Amino acid sequence: MTRTDRGRGRLKAARLSPRDVAHVGSSGLRSRPMRVVLSALGIAIGIATMISVVGISASSQAQLLRELDKLGTNLLVASPGESMFAGEEVKLPEESVGMVGRIKGVQDVGATADLNASVRRNEKVDEGDTGGIAVKATTADLLRVLRGEVGSGRWLNAATGRYPSVVLGHVSAERLGITEPGQQVWLGDRYFTVTGILDPLPLAPEIERSALVGWEGAKRLLGFDGHPTSVYERSTDAAVGDVRKVMAATIDPQNPQNVKVTDPSSALRAKAATEGAFSSLLLGLGGIALLVGGVGVANTMIISVLERRYEIGLRRSLGATRGQIRIQFVTESLMLSGLGGLAGVALGAAATGVYAHSGGLPWVVPLWAVGGGFGATLVIGTVAGLYPAVRASRLSPTLALHAA
Repeated sequence: MTRTDRGRGRLKAARLSPRDVAHVGSSGLRSRPMRVVLSALGIAIGIATMISVVGISASSQAQLLRELDKLGTNLLVASPGESMFAGEEVKLPEESVGMVGRIKGVQDVGATADLNASVRRNEKVDEGDTGGIAVKATTADLLRVLRGEVGSGRWLNAATGRYPSVVLGHVSAERLGITEPGQQVWLGDRYFTVTGILDPLPLAPEIERSALVGWEGAKRLLGFDGHPTSVYERSTDAAVGDVRKVMAATIDPQNPQNVKVTDPSSALRAKAATEGAFSSLLLGLGGIALLVGGVGVANTMIISVLERRYEIGLRRSLGATRGQIRIQFVTESLMLSGLGGLAGVALGAAATGVYAHSGGLPWVVPLWAVGGGFGATLVIGTVAGLYPAVRASRLSPTLALHAA
């Protein structure tokens, strides 16, 4: 017989189809369901933590960006700065509103002024018990500039702004115990009728904690001198930068350094940009939980190899190659980790949904987080299954059957 004839007579190991690989890989999982659940739980907890942390952060950030889109980023506020001379009080000119309104690109202008008065529920409340509520004079255009809304009642107009009428920010109304328009509060030395209660104003929290009186009514009833404390302007998006450059000099040409110009939306933008700053710690904890879950999978696979030596020996004696044994146990480890990963993704998405629904936030779960988290489980499953798979493939069929 020639060498070629002898080569033709050798037996070749059968190749495993993907279906066969899936069948032999899942056989160990089907035979030990409780162990599978407990092992996959560690992976699921790690992935759920990572998905929920990223999802909650993304949902909060989406809410902030939604608020920015609604409120706009084209609002600027001018207020008195610090004088070069210590102790000198800086006041904005009375004509500030009109002067700012003439700047190219400015669409709406409004103003408020701090008043030397307090507001209380009635005259019997101690004068020092202000509840942190400021009293301000306001122009009629302020609400339009801030894009605010009156939750109940009406905003001040040319008529009500001249008489003892007041509009309360929603925080002020809560602190005073005012629930609806028509009630009265003691402001200065007389009762004022509440004509409206404002909805929250994220870009102007100082207004939320104020009692607003009409500009003319403040002059006539509260001794207001007409100098604004804050000038609010809304310009086109393209003109914001140019308006900011000239706003201080327009209000006070002789001493522009006495005017401070701020951008209220910058706080929201900064908050949106740093929303995930504290998420890194929680992501790290989720990564540790995922690593612990991977160790649990590796431990389960090692125990599985020890318990199934007879099966491994029998398969090897029937012709299974070392490579096929390795594929079997790596596939089993991948399936175990994959089940934990799918459960973790579902739990994390559900936790994000519950948090978003309870806080009135949009439900956002980034696809990169889902894909990255599930991909991490597959990597961990592969790594966790390599050593047990190699160990299983090196078992001698004779010794494995004899030990069993």
